[in-house]
Amino acid sequence: MSSLVFHWFLPTNGDSRHVVGGSHGTPVTRSAGDRPPTVAYLAQIARAAEDLGFAGALTPTGAWCEDAWLTTAMVSRHTERLKFLVAFRPGFVSPTLAAQMASTFQRHSGGRLLLNVVTGGESHEQRAYGDFLDKDARYHRTGEFLGIVRELWEGRTVTARGRHLHVEEARLTRVPDPLPEVYFGGSSPIAGEIAAQHADVYLTWGEPPEAVAEKIAWIRGLAARQGREIRFGIRLHVITRDTAEQAWAEADRLLDGFDADTVAAVQAGLARSESEGQRRMRALHGGSRDRLEIHPNLWAGIGLVRGGAGTALVGSHTEVAARIEEYAALGIEEFVLSGYPHLEEAYWFGEGVLPRLEERGVWRRP
Repeated sequence: MSSLVFHWFLPTNGDSRHVVGGSHGTPVTRSAGDRPPTVAYLAQIARAAEDLGFAGALTPTGAWCEDAWLTTAMVSRHTERLKFLVAFRPGFVSPTLAAQMASTFQRHSGGRLLLNVVTGGESHEQRAYGDFLDKDARYHRTGEFLGIVRELWEGRTVTARGRHLHVEEARLTRVPDPLPEVYFGGSSPIAGEIAAQHADVYLTWGEPPEAVAEKIAWIRGLAARQGREIRFGIRLHVITRDTAEQAWAEADRLLDGFDADTVAAVQAGLARSESEGQRRMRALHGGSRDRLEIHPNLWAGIGLVRGGAGTALVGSHTEVAARIEEYAALGIEEFVLSGYPHLEEAYWFGEGVLPRLEERGVWRRP
């Protein structure tokens, strides 16, 4: 078995000892003691992740956070090896410009760019940026976009007239080396089709193993029809401690910080989401604080106040390592993780769980 790959997260909407809301149209909730997402603080997290053995760090996109391209370009200067999984929305820039930006980033960073394609699940947020396509049309446009970008990266001169995008004699002066890998998520039928055609890594949010296994089989089958093979990753939060009691006490502390009005407001907003993945996240907890452990060591509490990834692995270092191996046995090779606050939680995981996975021969330090 090849080594599992672990990525951390750069909280470009701020960090805290409590859950910071945001993502997918939810209101941003802030609490006392928040840490602003300065380059200095984000670089501190990035350096810690690099030292601990994480391969990369995801930077989100949206109106609720700082721009991912600019932020990671600045933070990359404070690291040496860490890769940056930059989330971006294809509808906001031309494919030729995006291909050029990726090529430039690769040269200036020493080949440390990964791309997380976010089609955009919320029409109201897309309209704020001047994008008035509906959800299915956005996915079709993403497919056209990635087709053009990949041809440009291969050094071709591209003329393409699609339903949504038109370029004429587009060409890059210099192609990226290496080519950035494309990470892609989505749970709707059209998302699966586009992922099968263009993704290098399909990302799912942290659902119970049986649901993840179904997703893997679905995407693997779609990719096979395209004559392609895809790797799989999962996006999760983590709360890992020396003992299970300590970990669950921390989860309870976070839960105690969720006031009823905030939970109700966030859930009302998420109920209007067009995202199938978000619907699946909400179904895991149903807006209730009861029975939040939906699978051994898989806790759905984060999703009460945060859109997007809403589950966390909670337990002792040994238990969390076991759950990671459970997902790996299904075919998950990459783990995109986060925790509050992101600096301290990186150390809990990096010093507690990664050594256990190394001992078991499923992870090697980069």
